[in-house]
Amino acid sequence: MTTPPPATDLSADEARRIVLRAQGFLGTPDRRAGVRGVLRHLGAVQLDTISVLARSHELIPYARLGAVGRKKVENAYWTDRHAFEYWSHAACILPIEEWPHFAFRRRAYRSRPHWNHQLPDGTYDQVIKQLRTEGPLTATELGGAKKTSEWWDWSGTKVAVERALMYGEVVCVERRGWKRVYDLAERAVPADLLHDELDDTECLRRLVRLAGQSLGVGTRADIADYHRLKGEQVDAVIADSGLVPVTVEGWGKPAWADPAALETPPRGRHRTTLLSPFDSLIWERARTERIFGFTHRLEAYVPKPKRVYGYFAMPVLAGGRLVGRVDPAREGSTLVARQVTLDGPKAVPAVAQALVEAATWVDCTDIRVERVDAPDLREPLAKEVTGALTTALR
Repeated sequence: MTTPPPATDLSADEARRIVLRAQGFLGTPDRRAGVRGVLRHLGAVQLDTISVLARSHELIPYARLGAVGRKKVENAYWTDRHAFEYWSHAACILPIEEWPHFAFRRRAYRSRPHWNHQLPDGTYDQVIKQLRTEGPLTATELGGAKKTSEWWDWSGTKVAVERALMYGEVVCVERRGWKRVYDLAERAVPADLLHDELDDTECLRRLVRLAGQSLGVGTRADIADYHRLKGEQVDAVIADSGLVPVTVEGWGKPAWADPAALETPPRGRHRTTLLSPFDSLIWERARTERIFGFTHRLEAYVPKPKRVYGYFAMPVLAGGRLVGRVDPAREGSTLVARQVTLDGPKAVPAVAQALVEAATWVDCTDIRVERVDAPDLREPLAKEVTGALTTALR
């Protein structure tokens, strides 16, 4: 085992800026690399069913690159076998070159003794045969996704193809109307990447290193959470991962950093943008509070009377800080800010800028501000929004 170098001391502000640069929010993004560059830079882009402004996997590159065409985003992910969908932090789009490094998870699924859904005899082989004969298909095209209207009541075909996905015999090669499109791994994955030749230690070492690079700096728990590894899995490989130990002011726990992130101080332009609650910058609540002093939770699954910030409250990033939240909705060509939280009057211009950029990206020509947590700031925000939108639409 490699002996790690002495720990480097970082201030809380230095760590925050390292994180922002690592996540693509500080400095000039490589626009030539585009959406695919963002995916490879982050290592994973989370998928989710909720669509308010757009789906989360569209919001991730938008937050870093600005108004990238939504069709362009989809094409960047799915054409020419550049990506695949698998279980990472959650259901995520992953760069295709990382296929070999999830072999440890595919092996774990294959040896799993218990499943929540029963698999009818012969169904698995039938699904594989049908995909081999007919090419890429959705679960519906394979014979039906559900037995009843209940979302959880999967058909035998759906159980089979999802299990084949977990095993790595089948790959999700795109989303079509939010339905997974399945194909055989032997066709969807380039031959030089297909076979599960890496052992668990090699896989884990790579994913720990990738998590550290994508986070910039993180605790053991942060690094484990990125690809949903176990703490003991991280412990087993982190000394040989290429990451270096650091001490961060106020964190209270040991941390590790990407050595490349420590070579030069983070400088450059800060992005001002709305963030998806599923953005990897703010995936983990404790980390978000530790770095930004900002408490956030997704309330889509909280009963409406108990929501504090709204159904899909999106944090607002500006100047490297989280300065507010917006719970958006769309009504035709109007972007509605149903509920806005502001970190004081100084946040008004940034929140207005973020709203206007988001509105123009999704082809809205009007913005309506409804509730603001500080009522005296509603009128200044609405006025700032109107002025910025008028300028943007000229």
